[in-house]
Amino acid sequence: MASRTWNINSLDSIAGNPVIKLGEPAVIRTKQGQAVQFDGINDGLIVKANPIGDALSFTIEVVFRPDSSFPKNKEQRFIHFQNPDNENRRVLIETRLTQDNKWFLDTFIMSEQSSRTLYAKQHLHPIGRWYHAALVYENNTMKHYVNGLEEMSGEVDYLPIEGGNTSIGVRMNQVYWFKGAIQMLKVTPRALSPAEFTFQNTEKNDES
Repeated sequence: MASRTWNINSLDSIAGNPVIKLGEPAVIRTKQGQAVQFDGINDGLIVKANPIGDALSFTIEVVFRPDSSFPKNKEQRFIHFQNPDNENRRVLIETRLTQDNKWFLDTFIMSEQSSRTLYAKQHLHPIGRWYHAALVYENNTMKHYVNGLEEMSGEVDYLPIEGGNTSIGVRMNQVYWFKGAIQMLKVTPRALSPAEFTFQNTEKNDES
């Protein structure tokens, strides 16, 4: 299976896959290219596809800009892969916001009786900037990165999510809404090194 790159630049379809629109997300133009902006209240997209497929190792990359929504919405599940019929197999990429306008990455894999959370509270980043985040899984180990730098790793068993969907900007059951913008989501069916990531040094000092 080849890599699958989803440019998040439409409210109707993404990479040819149908989309269910929640709320009123908007397509915007930024220095990163077109992206979709979410209001942190009720905006989200549910894509009727799961780009991880049956891969037993994978790299998930996302280019995004988290905006301020503390304290009302400080826990945000902005990428979520799952088959709605099986809650026990899922993969999530999340942000946690702090009161001093910082955020940190929280990634999660659950597979039947095994699960692991990487809660990188020691790695804080300013909000309102563009970032590249990556979640890499291979041989019972997950790692996550921000702008190409590894922050945490841990052991977890993984079983493929059979079928399923991808929610963007919100957890699939429509809670924990994300405020900010998302420009790209890419899944590669193998573990990439940071040198192979699609985008690096994404952080910028502008908010556009």
